[in-house]
Amino acid sequence: MAGWNADTAAGPLGSGTVTLVEGSSFCISAANGDIRPELPQGVFHLDTRILSKWELTVNGQPLEPLAAETKEPYRALFACRVPRSDGYADSPLLVERLREVGAGILEKITVRNYSTKAADCRILLTVESDFADLFEVKEARITRQWTETRLPEGNSLEIRGKWEGIRKSVVIQAEGAGAGAKALGFTAKIPPFGSWSTRVSVVPTVDGAGTPVPFTHPSQGELSPSDRRRQEWVARIPALQISNHSIEGTLRRSYEDLGALRIQDPEHPDRVVVAAGAPWFMTLFGRDSLWASEMALPVDPSLALGTLRTLADRQGSVVNTETEEEPGKILHEVRLDVTSGLAMGGQSAYYGSVDATPLFVIVLGSVSRWGFGKETISALLPNADRALAWIRDYGDRDGDGFVEYARPNEHGLINQGWKDSWDGINFADGTIAEPPLALCEVQAYVHGAYVARSWIAYDDGDFTLAEEMRERADDLKRRFNEQFWLPDKGYYAVALDRDKRPVDACASNMGHCLWFGLLDEDKVPSVVEHLMSPEMFSGWGVRTLASNMGAYNPASYHNGSVWPHDNAIIMSGLLRYGYIEEAQRIATALLEAAEYSGGRLPELFCGFDRSQFTEPVPYPTACSPQAWAATTPIHLVTSLMRYDTHISLGGIWLDPVLPSSFGDLHISNAPMGNARITIDASGTDAAVHGIPEGLTVHRRQRPWLTDLIEEAHLRKPDN
Repeated sequence: MAGWNADTAAGPLGSGTVTLVEGSSFCISAANGDIRPELPQGVFHLDTRILSKWELTVNGQPLEPLAAETKEPYRALFACRVPRSDGYADSPLLVERLREVGAGILEKITVRNYSTKAADCRILLTVESDFADLFEVKEARITRQWTETRLPEGNSLEIRGKWEGIRKSVVIQAEGAGAGAKALGFTAKIPPFGSWSTRVSVVPTVDGAGTPVPFTHPSQGELSPSDRRRQEWVARIPALQISNHSIEGTLRRSYEDLGALRIQDPEHPDRVVVAAGAPWFMTLFGRDSLWASEMALPVDPSLALGTLRTLADRQGSVVNTETEEEPGKILHEVRLDVTSGLAMGGQSAYYGSVDATPLFVIVLGSVSRWGFGKETISALLPNADRALAWIRDYGDRDGDGFVEYARPNEHGLINQGWKDSWDGINFADGTIAEPPLALCEVQAYVHGAYVARSWIAYDDGDFTLAEEMRERADDLKRRFNEQFWLPDKGYYAVALDRDKRPVDACASNMGHCLWFGLLDEDKVPSVVEHLMSPEMFSGWGVRTLASNMGAYNPASYHNGSVWPHDNAIIMSGLLRYGYIEEAQRIATALLEAAEYSGGRLPELFCGFDRSQFTEPVPYPTACSPQAWAATTPIHLVTSLMRYDTHISLGGIWLDPVLPSSFGDLHISNAPMGNARITIDASGTDAAVHGIPEGLTVHRRQRPWLTDLIEEAHLRKPDN
């Protein structure tokens, strides 16, 4: 996942960095709570850095960090001490900063005096705001200088910025402060063993007009809006008890992060969608949001429905080479910052993604199994059909039956699949493949889209459309296996290049084809052997690129790193073909990797071998939390439970193959149609309680849609 015009990665956030996130606002700071302008840190609201410097000193001394603990994804407590000026190590002055992110930040600062003498303290908060666009900060290339006005008044300071007619401003307010142009200051005499505290708020103003965006201050004993939102989320998702406490902690962390990454569609506040990831991607992404909500279906199916509806509202309708919009195309990302708007002619949506469009149809097929009313699915079918028309009329650029991409302008992404770095697709010798490129996994998603639409049509009694889609799927599968299979290597090409040559690198992409049933059965064992080989499997997961390839680099973004969501998809494919032990190996490795990062899987980590480094090596600029990494643990566990539903077929499927290391699972409050069920699972045993009327539990894998459409084809009236 990369920004729409960003083939360069951020400068490292650095060790000890604390990231807080709530909706589309977030805060990145150092371990002592300070924000430094020369680093990719700050408080961000609607893709704009509203706070670029936030430095707290006591008696002229910067704070020494002791601990920083994230209480919730949007709240952290920092403990620091004030260094002594006389050289002694221990200091009697300790500082606590309790910070919450909302539309800006609220911070309670407490200075405690652990001394027998009163302490005279000069407390100073130095403040700057540069109104930089998110990507300017991420890439350390801030080029736009805003004309700044600072308005101190009483205990508040307003900073206004103006650039080419655009106005933004932020208000900093603190109880008991004296405001100057550069800082807010306090003087306090703290008694022996006493304390002093203040509350500070930093909020943007509406349209730079001086009216602060509300950041509700809860009264004593009341919940903040963030806490209330979190409580509502916790009430509607399954509750977990797992005897392996490490896995339980990872799943709970996934729940927390998924809750924090939910953002509301501003035009439809009732619709909740999944943002792609913090800190840089707190916005709607086509591919990321669809994959994350697909993986989260067993936890909250409404996330997928909200994501589909929001993407449907923004589905392409015209041809626009600046934004890469085309009729029927699903967007890549929404952006609200000034830079993006300029590059895209004032538009906020960028469409440079080749896979979001087929994934939209796949996720609609998945949602249709989870018990939403017929009318809910029917309302989205015209969007699905427009997406399929895009595949035929625009996605397949040269009429060869495969979907390709090539950017039509120099702003857009060079590579437009999930490996979207500029060098992400290459040959075995390391040569970069030239677009237009037809990626192997994109053909798998297109096959999945045809199959999903065929099944919905059969279910509706529309046999003509059902047969057309089934035939398209069959034809694509035949031609894919003819043209992408590399018999001399025993695996599939990652892509076809502009000259229709197979791009022969051994990459993880072919693992996605397993889940969608695109591969000929006789070729699957060889593909699995390559995916699980020492060159591909690092011990922490399957690498994006085999270590014996020319472009391999274990510390690259897409050429040898390990991505949790990529592994989750591969694992589902392994289970589809009965490779249970291999699937368990991947799931166990990833869940063990999560233990080294506080139970949170990052977006990716480096591909060094586990025999070389005993802990996963972090990738310096990985997003954390990140949506499809947050949903990966959920997907790993529910996949190994082989837990799924197809309500119109009257079934819940549950046939676990859980490793013994997982212990016993007890899951209550799990959504199922209009009811809530309880599941107990251990090893290969399982029981379900509270089954809704009309549903039956089956002890086998859910029938794949490919099998269902074949059965429906054989049963149709004219056969």
